Amino acid sequence: MQHFRLFIDGEWTDGAAGQAMASQNPATGEDWASFACAAPEDIERAVAAAHRALSDPAWRDLSQSARGKLLYRLADLIEEHAAELGRIETTDSGKLLAETSTQTKYVADYYRYYAGLADKIEGAVLPIDKPDMHVFTRRFPIGVVAAVVPWNAQMFLSATKLGPALAAGCTVVLKASEIAPVPMLEFARLIEAAGFPPGVVSILTGDAENCAIPLTRHPDIDRIAFTGGPEAARHVVRNSAENFAVTTLELGGKSPIIVFEDADLEGASNGLIAGNFGASGQSCVAGSRGLVQRSVFEALVEKIAAKAEAIVVGDPLDTSTSMGPLCTRAQLDRIEATLVHAQEQGARIRFGGKALDRAGHYMAPTLVECRSADTATLKVEMFGPVMSLLPFDTEEEAIALANDSEFGLGSGIFTENLSRAHRVSSRLRAGICWINTYRAISPIAPFGGFNQSGYGREAGMEAVLDYMRTQTTWVNTSAAPMANPFLMR
Repeated sequence: MQHFRLFIDGEWTDGAAGQAMASQNPATGEDWASFACAAPEDIERAVAAAHRALSDPAWRDLSQSARGKLLYRLADLIEEHAAELGRIETTDSGKLLAETSTQTKYVADYYRYYAGLADKIEGAVLPIDKPDMHVFTRRFPIGVVAAVVPWNAQMFLSATKLGPALAAGCTVVLKASEIAPVPMLEFARLIEAAGFPPGVVSILTGDAENCAIPLTRHPDIDRIAFTGGPEAARHVVRNSAENFAVTTLELGGKSPIIVFEDADLEGASNGLIAGNFGASGQSCVAGSRGLVQRSVFEALVEKIAAKAEAIVVGDPLDTSTSMGPLCTRAQLDRIEATLVHAQEQGARIRFGGKALDRAGHYMAPTLVECRSADTATLKVEMFGPVMSLLPFDTEEEAIALANDSEFGLGSGIFTENLSRAHRVSSRLRAGICWINTYRAISPIAPFGGFNQSGYGREAGMEAVLDYMRTQTTWVNTSAAPMANPFLMR
């Protein structure tokens, strides 16, 4: 098997404890690669290197334009190696090659976006209300960033952290998931080839106890950018109490897609297919709570069923495949148990509902017709190709059902009534709302959630400022000496 090593302080290394793990190909269920795992000593070394690089002239004294050029170079390398990185990610995670290679190529635009912003970071002269005072602000990099990303969209989710952090002049220790981390360890080669000074970016992986915990609680970490599940996020927040690191959380979701009776049902069915079966449902913005106006419920189910029949479930490296396997066997087991519970609650499986009898972690596309909003599949983040549909009668009912969730990441509305689209979207408690489309992203558009879907935003112009601190400077321009503070006039 091919072995992948950690990238720390510009060097390739196995972990200090000599621990390694095997990575399984979800399409076959067989081990295909091994990777080194970080120990606490490796975390110490990576953070120390990042802290040192902050004050190293090789990084500290680079102009903002020069930082941008490094990011442009990285973007070009990503685009050049997108097919290779996509193949590795597909082999490691089971995601379709068409998706991984295309998404990786598009990720280059995220780095280009932040490369272009690097020299647009400005201070300001303040119109202060005191005579003879010249007051201005300037921005400094916040410091050392701990970036933690999951396996399911790691090239994209690392770009939304590395891009703005590096544009701001920070240094980054990126912790990849111990599930399917190989693409990030391979991506580190591009960081090296782009010419970033040693220590500016380190990329490693390992378990929570030896890697994630010592990283997020390290006293020299100034900023934590975390994407993952709510339970892990609670530990991250507790860890940040040790270092007071500024923290943003991009967590799970149970996103509603509302289909009104006046919707274009062709578009709505495509939106529900994309929101539930795209990436085999392994997406934090999966639109797995379909709310459909009762008058068009059966017509929409018929359209979805017809489209689902055409989905080819198979080898994700095969270009004829529409949907690949799930990343882990544990996901299959959890989904099947939740489906059993939903049926006990009165839900009806309209199609699918079972793992496929073949090697690998394959789940059939599944549609669950729910009788109540308390159905398990409407509450649990499935992280698999399971669509749950619930009928509604009125607009007010649809809004109430959509907001009846502990999450609040994505949402979708399908309607031909523009007034209704604006009216309903303004009342949804979700960080993203797609109208007559779904799962569209852009480096220009902020991404993040409400409620237990986290806080803070990634992507967009403001994200760079989240990796900076503001300094205010007061200059006394008077020719007279500073007044005696004890002589009041």
